[in-house]
Amino acid sequence: MRLDALIFDVNGTLADTEEAHRTAFNLAFEQLGIGWKWSRTDYRRLLLTTGGKERIARHIASLDLANDDRAELIARIPQMHAAKTRFYRSVVRDGAVPLRPGIVRLLDEAAAAGCRLAIASTTTAVNIDALLHATLGPRALDLFGVIACGDQVAAKKPAPDIYLLALQHLGVRADHAIAFEDSANGLRAATAAGLWTVVTPTFWTEDHNFDDAGLLLPQLGDPTAPLAGEPGTRLRERAWLTFAELNGLREGALS
Repeated sequence: MRLDALIFDVNGTLADTEEAHRTAFNLAFEQLGIGWKWSRTDYRRLLLTTGGKERIARHIASLDLANDDRAELIARIPQMHAAKTRFYRSVVRDGAVPLRPGIVRLLDEAAAAGCRLAIASTTTAVNIDALLHATLGPRALDLFGVIACGDQVAAKKPAPDIYLLALQHLGVRADHAIAFEDSANGLRAATAAGLWTVVTPTFWTEDHNFDDAGLLLPQLGDPTAPLAGEPGTRLRERAWLTFAELNGLREGALS
């Protein structure tokens, strides 16, 4: 079956961005005098909720507050998120968030094979733009013909809406595409859209349930960062996931 498109999540999948996001949230809270400081443990738990504004709302819901104080904090969510976005963009533009191993190689292999590339992420367009331009430069928009982001759909992951939107813009059937994710919510969204999915968890998501993944790897791997135990465990050809083997694994699973 023909493979027409690869669709990538951003946060955690293209790059391990979550520490930068956590830092940006804390800087925003400090700047605005909110008085919160999310630890790595706090943020790992909050990542079960998709979307930055939604995570702030979830944190507020967990606090023991008077109704007026809660309402005031809820009203300030857009302000907090806007400040956090400014800090995050600054960190990313300074080059502090590299792409994960194997990402650039696989993107280039897919593009050379005539396979289209897309993004389906619940993060904001400005965050996606900052990361792509900091890591891929001006060719980023040439590589990704479709960029679907969270503010374009009503329901965020684990709802399939963002993937359905990306497929619609690509003009590609789900069984002719592959999704790349790092979290359980992302996997649920992709599979609900009918996509065979490769999952590469990070520290933030490694304890999630990935039973429905088509392929589970610690990362994509690269000649300079080979995967331990490969080939021989999940891969047969190299110690990194090539586009050719990816296509073969998908075809074998769907046949």
